[in-house]
Amino acid sequence: MADFGQDGEWAIEAQGLVKRFDGFTAVDGVDIRVPRGAIYGILGPNGAGKTTTLRMLLGIIDPDEGRRVVLGHERPTDIARRIGYLPEERGLYPAMKATEAIAFLAALRGVPLKVGRARARALLEEHGLAYAADRQIRQLSKGMAQQVQLLGTLVHEPDLVVFDEPFSGLDALNQGKLETMIRALAARGTTVIFSTHVIAHAERLCDRVAIIAGGKVPFAGLVDEARDRLRPQVRLETRAADGPWRAALPPEARHEGAFWHFTLPESGVEPLLRALIEGEAGILSLSIERPGLHDAFVAIAGEAAARALAENAAQAEEAIR
Repeated sequence: MADFGQDGEWAIEAQGLVKRFDGFTAVDGVDIRVPRGAIYGILGPNGAGKTTTLRMLLGIIDPDEGRRVVLGHERPTDIARRIGYLPEERGLYPAMKATEAIAFLAALRGVPLKVGRARARALLEEHGLAYAADRQIRQLSKGMAQQVQLLGTLVHEPDLVVFDEPFSGLDALNQGKLETMIRALAARGTTVIFSTHVIAHAERLCDRVAIIAGGKVPFAGLVDEARDRLRPQVRLETRAADGPWRAALPPEARHEGAFWHFTLPESGVEPLLRALIEGEAGILSLSIERPGLHDAFVAIAGEAAARALAENAAQAEEAIR
């Protein structure tokens, strides 16, 4: 990053971030760049270093090594009013009414209470929660309370929004609403960065991700670049059981039921099709599937990290039920 901190294209730049706690290295040399207006995901299992990385980016804690520039500033706390932050540990005053809770969070970012209350009611109405405006937080369901805190993160109209595991604890319906909200923020030019252990959210929302495991980031960049590290997979069904066409299949091709499964040869699909046709395979069906972000995660971070990710996702889903 020779031009570190000099290019206005980036909302966040981090280089070589390291953080240690009592001799344990929680984050070990993180490099990421988040373009302005992007939706950027930090993907990894619990304990991988996601939260520590986000807190360093926000200036909540300082790195032991490395640099970060946020919205052009090396001290993120100097521009706290331009940032919205939803921590993983949710918390609102139970006796506060929803409107007051949102207005209070706005006031912490410099918004006058009168303006905050008006914005709070408008946000609650916009997101189908007008009926909860004058209810105390303790009277709301867990999911509704989380939505109120989410709106409190956005009420001061920040340029950068940072969500730490924002989908945790939300049912499928509210997860979908949150995805819609994140897309709307990006459409308005707001930069959104969020951490998650659920690959599906990152795959649906993000153009760029950082994959983190064991405090290290083995990949940071475009989702398509991560997926392109693996070759497409072919699923082939033929009328003929055997014949000269078999020579066109790679040695590792496996036959399961009626289908052959194998990696698309580097020569591409056209030579494969030609060999199958000339060899009288009798093609009944042929599909080519590009690897998903899950496949890329396994290849980049390893099987152990992928298993941990799946376990985290299962535990989170069980907690919602």
